[in-house]
Amino acid sequence: MAETFIKVENLSYLYDADDGNTRKALKDLSFEINKGEFVAILGHNGSGKSTLAKLLNIILTPTEGKIFVGGKDVTDQNMSDEDILALRKTVGMVFQNPDNQLVATIVEDDVAFGPENLGVSSPDIRKRVDEVLGYVGMTEYAKHEPHRLSGGQKQRVAIAGVMAMMPECIIFDESTAMLDPLGRKDVMEAIERLNRDKGITVIMITHYMDEAARADRVIVLDDGRLILDGTPSEVFEEEERLRECGLAIPQCTELIHKLRAEGISLEGECVSLEDCVALIERSLKKQ
Repeated sequence: MAETFIKVENLSYLYDADDGNTRKALKDLSFEINKGEFVAILGHNGSGKSTLAKLLNIILTPTEGKIFVGGKDVTDQNMSDEDILALRKTVGMVFQNPDNQLVATIVEDDVAFGPENLGVSSPDIRKRVDEVLGYVGMTEYAKHEPHRLSGGQKQRVAIAGVMAMMPECIIFDESTAMLDPLGRKDVMEAIERLNRDKGITVIMITHYMDEAARADRVIVLDDGRLILDGTPSEVFEEEERLRECGLAIPQCTELIHKLRAEGISLEGECVSLEDCVALIERSLKKQ
């Protein structure tokens, strides 16, 4: 039976708008995320995705509702500094702009920064730095200056820095938004390996449908509310609802929908280019 890792109950968040009034960025959200799950959270700009990410990491405090991580109420107003530190060790976060997360002048020093602040011993830090740089494919850049790296390389260093703190969960807040296609591909592969090989729970905030298609589960937010929650295939079947909230389905899924509308028999799910090719090939073989 799956073990619940994060539980969100009736979560709302108010912020002060420029006109002097308050706005609800999130409205009565409730959902659970299981340990080891890979969940993508989709939504257009202003839907509340990044606000939710910051609440899950207690960068922001909810106006209403509760968040439980590993069974512990992390929205408890009486949380000590030690409790907050423990949460940050449990739930790491990778932001949209890697430049905001890189703090040292040498790559390996940057990756070591988090474990050093957690009081990890020097031998263990060395071991962790070597391991995670190898894991994200950045070993050969260990002595390089971060500002000389490409966007995708910087983001992989940022991921390594979070990995070195050995969290149980990593939140990626639009972490590929500033990358070119090659950089996005490299980072997505690193994220999938984290989830598949290390069993790390992944929460990926994104507006890229092809990235969401690679998750176990997709949650869709619109105007601060949860409107869809299911497997990528289940969510992408709701084409009209997605378009109503400013989202499109993956091109491959849209193609299959159009072919089916023309009376072509295509049996099976389609959330990726590989799925699309396989469905069409099977259909052609039956003819």
